Amino acid sequence: MTRGVVSIGLAGSLGPAAVAEIAPAVEAAGFHTLWINDTPDGDALAALAAAAGVTRTLHLATGVVPVDRRPAAEIVSAVASLGLPTDRLTVGIGSGMAKEGALARVREAIAVLHDAGLSRVLVGALGPRMRRLGADLAEGVLLNWVPPTEAAAQAEALGAEAFVAVYVRTAIVDAARARLDAETARYASSPNYAANFARMGVDAADTTIRDVNELGGALEAYTAAVDEVVLRAIVPDDTVEAYVDFVRRTGPTPL
Repeated sequence: MTRGVVSIGLAGSLGPAAVAEIAPAVEAAGFHTLWINDTPDGDALAALAAAAGVTRTLHLATGVVPVDRRPAAEIVSAVASLGLPTDRLTVGIGSGMAKEGALARVREAIAVLHDAGLSRVLVGALGPRMRRLGADLAEGVLLNWVPPTEAAAQAEALGAEAFVAVYVRTAIVDAARARLDAETARYASSPNYAANFARMGVDAADTTIRDVNELGGALEAYTAAVDEVVLRAIVPDDTVEAYVDFVRRTGPTPL
């Protein structure tokens, strides 16, 4: 039985202007939430503010903000200064690159965000202790680079009350395959992710959707396993037209 809603993820590096052009198509296509990665070259909150201004009901989420680079107090300040609609907002956070004190850093960030009135916080988590922290102290967890079977197992381990979302890199045209392969190789070479793939006994490519013909079956498997599936769009080039085409071809509501 289908469990999860379907959302879409874009890179923060696209910038607010491009996101504002894409967001109305995302809403019209029936996606539940627009997720934006926060990177050194892309401010997720600024991009979401642009999307908020051109949509009415679309949920908005960051996925994920590393709190060793962008502390929770800075996130709170940006949400307020940008006038983001908190009733539509999910703040995804992660520990970042610094290994020491990761659990304590995320625990403190959750408290700061909650104290500021941001009532929906998800924690990006690879390991079981971070997943448990997200389930117990925040509003749930965001998984990344996991196949459907592993997503189901991790969700089951957290219990039925835990909210679980999963990011899935997705390419639907042949011309985007090289970019997906490069993204996959980059993560597979990261020690943390390499160790995680080894623990799961899967190849990194097994956690991606590589063709439009795979989309239906993969979505069925993922939505049966978790509460929200985020299709992280991989397109041939970072143009508004390429992303809008992806949105139209993958959205729950045909355009």
